[in-house]
Amino acid sequence: MQIGVESSKAVDNKRLFVVDTDEITRMALQFMLHDENETHDLPSLEAALEKSKAWKPDLLLLGIGVVREKGIAILADIKSRIADIKILLVADAAADPLIDACLRGGADGLLAKPLTVEAARKKVDTMLGRKRGIIPIHAI
Repeated sequence: MQIGVESSKAVDNKRLFVVDTDEITRMALQFMLHDENETHDLPSLEAALEKSKAWKPDLLLLGIGVVREKGIAILADIKSRIADIKILLVADAAADPLIDACLRGGADGLLAKPLTVEAARKKVDTMLGRKRGIIPIHAI
């Protein structure tokens, strides 16, 4: 059952890949975003890159832990391997010093914890170029 999903999003279904070293974060984001998007929780960047060959994602939500493991250069590598991909970095805090380097190195945006359904959906919509709809008063 889709709760609070605009009909335009049900038709304009975008594919998201969620890759994070923290399984709980991956599962939480997949749960928060699956009603409005085709959301795939993937255990590794390698799995995401392999899956992207047949199922190109519109957006990659990438945990900062992956960047810590593989280095900032991985962001450019991802962009070279998945055409026109946008990368939304998921981090524990907006004040993490690695974030600025990631944003300069290829990440397109930041989603900082604590994660909420509304914040995650709003940020994903922004990254995908969607505008959050306003419910007309006569529809209430």
